[in-house]
Amino acid sequence: MPEFVGAVDQGTTSTRFMIFDHAGNEVARDQLEHRQILPRSGWVEHDPVEIWERTNTVMQNALRNGGLTAADLAAIGITNQRETTVIWDPRTGRPYYNAVVWQDTRTDAIAAALDRDGRGDVIRRRAGLPPATYFSGGKIQWLLEHVDGLREAAEAGNALFGTTDSWVLWNLTGGPDGGIHATDVTNASRTMLMDLETLDWDDELLSFFGVPRAMLPRINPSASPEGFGRSRTGRPLRAAIPIAGVLGDQQAATVGQVCFAPGEAKNTYGTGNFLLLNTGTEPVHSQFGLLTTVAYQFEGSPAIYALEGSMAVTGAAVQWLRDQLKIIASAAESERLALTVEDNGGVYFVPAFSGLFAPYWKSDARGAIVGLTRFNTGGHLARATLEAICYQSRDVAEAMERDSGVHLDVLKVDGGVTANDLCMQIQADILGVPVSRPVVAETTALGAAYAAGLATGFWRDTDELRTHWAESKRWDPQWSEEQREEGYEGWKKAVERSMGWAKVG
Repeated sequence: MPEFVGAVDQGTTSTRFMIFDHAGNEVARDQLEHRQILPRSGWVEHDPVEIWERTNTVMQNALRNGGLTAADLAAIGITNQRETTVIWDPRTGRPYYNAVVWQDTRTDAIAAALDRDGRGDVIRRRAGLPPATYFSGGKIQWLLEHVDGLREAAEAGNALFGTTDSWVLWNLTGGPDGGIHATDVTNASRTMLMDLETLDWDDELLSFFGVPRAMLPRINPSASPEGFGRSRTGRPLRAAIPIAGVLGDQQAATVGQVCFAPGEAKNTYGTGNFLLLNTGTEPVHSQFGLLTTVAYQFEGSPAIYALEGSMAVTGAAVQWLRDQLKIIASAAESERLALTVEDNGGVYFVPAFSGLFAPYWKSDARGAIVGLTRFNTGGHLARATLEAICYQSRDVAEAMERDSGVHLDVLKVDGGVTANDLCMQIQADILGVPVSRPVVAETTALGAAYAAGLATGFWRDTDELRTHWAESKRWDPQWSEEQREEGYEGWKKAVERSMGWAKVG
């Protein structure tokens, strides 16, 4: 009997394949970055063909690294960067255009128009989302309007839409030769096109964006033993393995952090930050700038909902220090540089490169560095960058408490930035609550593996998964309440100064 479960983690900057044993321990992995294509200000694209080729490669390499074959896998899960939009020709498998990434802001006029004429209120009520450049619906509309021949192809049934989970799944299950065109409820809930109550595509919402229903994938539960098909016997696996779990990356991390009870929350630190709070079987509509989304659904059970605070640029701000400013050579150096100073020296950095997401939803905001004097050094900017990650998380945590009445006693954290001890200490200081990192910090891939393993009986139930969670490290707050509030007041002043820079609509 196979002893392992694999997970494709198709992220914003890289794709990895990870393999886990029955105890939830990592057995093997491989990871490759893909290009960030930036054609003009505010535009962010990926090459879908490159992403699929990277997926092929990392699956093969991870198996080789672990001394395994595909036959050793009981099931495969897929998790993915959400909202990123791919449209392709099912006859050839060729994309009509690059993937338009969730960070992309070219659809700001579309989003603004939705709010002007009242359609935005319908979207908020039915889909749980504010009209924003972030989500897939506007990206599909833009592509249909700007790519020659695409509208006609879509209406003739010769164009398929998907977020990157659907793109990977379709290719993995055969591509033009019978590939499965499907997604799960979590990814569908990020499009502005799905009704949160019915868990199906909504005709009125589709009409807002001019999206033909025939383009859209079938919506399945996140853990489904049959709904996602099997890998085909060609590359990369050369075996028919059940693909039994699909989850958007932040929902996957929620499952990986075993946040299965209402009131449990996690914060993932990646390219952006994403704080999710389990609200149970009823959607809670936010009054304070959060998103209402599907957390997960296991086949045969009701959907579980969440409040989410999405922060567009957190870890990506560290990448900006590395790749654009070149004041550090690696992400790890941000911690060393920040440790050369005792505090931020009065400097605040609001990395609103794609506007401000939750809880502000200001697409006219742009990045701002404020409070500079001749005294300040690269160390202060590095420190301000780490603090920006943590202040954005406090903004969301406060909105979440107002919406739900739940005060966090501890914040479970995961993702690459959690390797930065200084950043996690700053997070505890700014929030005033302990921060807890699990042994398996890459919970996104683990959550996708859990969903696939639950669907196929590899794991018995969520209670069994809870026994696998273990704390690796905890950071307790060290700041005084006065320090905490003084720092947060400075952050809010800096946020105000970032707003109103770009012309929108």
